[in-house]
Amino acid sequence: MFSLGFMVLAYSRRLSGKIRTQSANAELACFLSFVAGSMNAGGFLAVNEFTSHMSGIVSQMADATALGDWRILLWGLGAVMAFIAGSATTTVIIHFARNNYWQSEYALPIFLEAGALMLFGLLDGVQWYLPWLWTSLTVAVLCFIMGLQNAIITDISHYALRSTHVTGTVTDIGIELGRLFYWNRAAKRDNNLVPVHSNIKKFKLLLQVLILFFVGGVVGALGFRHFGFLYTCGTALILVYIAAGPMWDDAKAILQRRRRVRQHRHR
Repeated sequence: MFSLGFMVLAYSRRLSGKIRTQSANAELACFLSFVAGSMNAGGFLAVNEFTSHMSGIVSQMADATALGDWRILLWGLGAVMAFIAGSATTTVIIHFARNNYWQSEYALPIFLEAGALMLFGLLDGVQWYLPWLWTSLTVAVLCFIMGLQNAIITDISHYALRSTHVTGTVTDIGIELGRLFYWNRAAKRDNNLVPVHSNIKKFKLLLQVLILFFVGGVVGALGFRHFGFLYTCGTALILVYIAAGPMWDDAKAILQRRRRVRQHRHR
């Protein structure tokens, strides 16, 4: 039993721990893409809006401004600000944990995302009492979650990956395909030219991220249809597990440090 628990936490440490590897980054990106697709599709069923799609929301704001619909403009502004707040929160947490030598610099924002998902699930009851406030709160929480998560994978991958939307992913897939099918005829004749090569490993990862975003969307739509907002609890538990290992290590380290301080004072 102890060895099983150790293995479970070991994989959590691999996914969200301070020490990063390319394979761990790829696996975390796949997990988070699934969660993002799930919440994006489920959120659409809940509020009829794709909350990870900031381009669409900003376009709605522009249309609303042209048409004089200030209600939609303010709604969109709130959504964008919530997304920005999520990204900023992740950045503050990462740097605070890093400067304090914690292992959970990435685990903490993931755990916060799980808590925000739980809040999103609890908002289901609000619509019966405050329907005028429910949609705005739900959209704000979802946008905050998307901002949190997007900043996590952006920092880990050094701006190479995004997990909450697939525009960049699809673009990069196209770039790698273009490189793959490019005929290096000129480079064969001129040694001064660098041959064009596709990064197959990156291409496979991009495909995985795209497919898992889609699969997450299907699962999220079915989950919300059959279980409603309670579905978010299951998704949140996935994130809690991912964050568990490093947070457990930090909690133990803090307790040990406090114990040593108390022992030193009693001497």
